[in-house]
Amino acid sequence: MCAGISGRKAVPAEAAVRGRPTPESVGTSLKSTIDIDGRREPFRPRAAPRTDWSREFVGATGPQDGSEPVRPRVGHISFLNCVPLLWGLAKSGALSDVDLTEASPDILNTALAEGRLDMGPISVFEFLKHAEDLVALSDIAVGSDGDVQSCLLFSKVPLADLDGARVALGSTSRTSVRLAQLLLAERVGVRPEYHVAPPDLTRMLDDAEAAVVIGDAALRAARHDAARLGLHVHDLGGMWREWTGLPFVFAVFAARKEFLARQPDVVRHVHSCLIEARDLSIQEIDLICEQIAERAEFDAERLKDYYLRGLRFDFGERELAALTEFARRVGGPGEGFPPDVRIDVIPAP
Repeated sequence: MCAGISGRKAVPAEAAVRGRPTPESVGTSLKSTIDIDGRREPFRPRAAPRTDWSREFVGATGPQDGSEPVRPRVGHISFLNCVPLLWGLAKSGALSDVDLTEASPDILNTALAEGRLDMGPISVFEFLKHAEDLVALSDIAVGSDGDVQSCLLFSKVPLADLDGARVALGSTSRTSVRLAQLLLAERVGVRPEYHVAPPDLTRMLDDAEAAVVIGDAALRAARHDAARLGLHVHDLGGMWREWTGLPFVFAVFAARKEFLARQPDVVRHVHSCLIEARDLSIQEIDLICEQIAERAEFDAERLKDYYLRGLRFDFGERELAALTEFARRVGGPGEGFPPDVRIDVIPAP
């Protein structure tokens, strides 16, 4: 049981994520509120306002006198894929124990790597680059064991025709970029020319034969644009599974090793809370999906399929084997880590 450090009571069972994407947040976040004890509040810790890293990232480093923060600085991915975890953390009362930073993956990656966060999710490519400073938490991650539904390659032509063609990358996430490049080069046998573009599928394909889109933008593009534009749709998680027989891990939850050394009990507590949040969200996934659907652009059944069939929040032996295999295939000079990079994992509490 995730017992709160602060002694704050758990959020009642009827508490639920509510929110509607704003024009400014489309493709990057789901702005959320939560009903707590009958009051509508922003979905953030009450005692510690959430940092907006998109505007205040530089210099937000916590206490400067050498003392420990009152609560660990923990990241949260502001995509639909992690809303159930946030719901579970809120229901358990664990949000009052952390300073939560909600942001896009690239911002959270940098924050954790530079020590501006103590714990949180990090894309696996960035985790491997900074493996000397980070330790992965077992039994909790963001991945898939087949089609993930939110990491997609859209193409005007068959994949075999992409050799030398332009491919737009709608994300700076090195994990999805390297996964796409790896699959096209080694599984399909083509070497396109890549360039980065904003994650708007129609515009991406104005001057490219194919495009890689991730996260909420991929879910929207698959629903609204693929059939209209007559595109081939390839799920990168499914392609990896067919090729290797392994799941794919897109992000692990990690702690900085120096923070673990100073605060092992805090790390264990947050680790336990994340696992409990995952389990709570699975138990009440119908309720979560119904409430997200009230404010999001996907119906409850579509969301449930995504959460239960597309995503996996496990990190066990198969997931570790998958991470090791990914490192072996993409690691080397110029990547920031060797193929045999050491991956440290701490067991679940």
